Amino acid sequence: MQGQSQQQAYDRGITIFSPDGRLYQVEYAREAVKRGTASVGVRAEDGVVLAADKRARSPLMEPESIEKLHKADDHVGVASAGHVADARQLIDFARRQAQINQLRYGEPVGIETLTKNITDHIQQYTQVGGARPFGVALIVGGIEDGEPRLFETDPSGTPYEWQALSIGSDRNDLRDYLEAEYEEGVSTDEAVGLALDTLAQSNDGELDPDGVGVATITVDDPEYGELSADDIEEVLDERDLLATDEDEDAADDAESDEE
Repeated sequence: MQGQSQQQAYDRGITIFSPDGRLYQVEYAREAVKRGTASVGVRAEDGVVLAADKRARSPLMEPESIEKLHKADDHVGVASAGHVADARQLIDFARRQAQINQLRYGEPVGIETLTKNITDHIQQYTQVGGARPFGVALIVGGIEDGEPRLFETDPSGTPYEWQALSIGSDRNDLRDYLEAEYEEGVSTDEAVGLALDTLAQSNDGELDPDGVGVATITVDDPEYGELSADDIEEVLDERDLLATDEDEDAADDAESDEE
């Protein structure tokens, strides 16, 4: 009985390490990320691609209201997986940091610097009593000094740099697919196709143009931009990933726990 009480103490206290060196609340935050729909990031030779599964839980929901891709600055985009409300707080923080850097130094914020500012903010919520960790992971991508950069933030407050990655549900399976299919030197257009191919792995191999979002930032034009539904449909059709009407009806009936 005493052992169970001690376990509950470690379980509830964000500032208390368990005897084996674990912070259970941080691990629970990672589980919240896994319950969110997937997002994918791919670093190309000439840009960065972010793609997100944004299926609606109801046919009555407006697809534009599902926020999975965000513009943090002109040259920086962010994709999220996990609790959307937590993601919005971190996005607002990232935007403020980008503006502060522009006003203070007169230049766009670096992607690595911005990511580390975000993860420093996240880390504070892993060691302060009375608060909980952010239940969201982010993919931060953009152009820094003419080079594409791609980072991940973890609920523990740790930043990682990637060539290609996935966060959210089915992360391990999608990462295995990326490891098998990703090649260095791919173009941005090829990276868009790879990102959609990867998302399709967790959607029975098919996607609905209104249920997925894609954003790109290129070296030649370092400006965040999202592809229209028509552009996405064209790519899906070319890669034989376009969902049929029957598939769309089945997807409408399925509900996800988190956006």
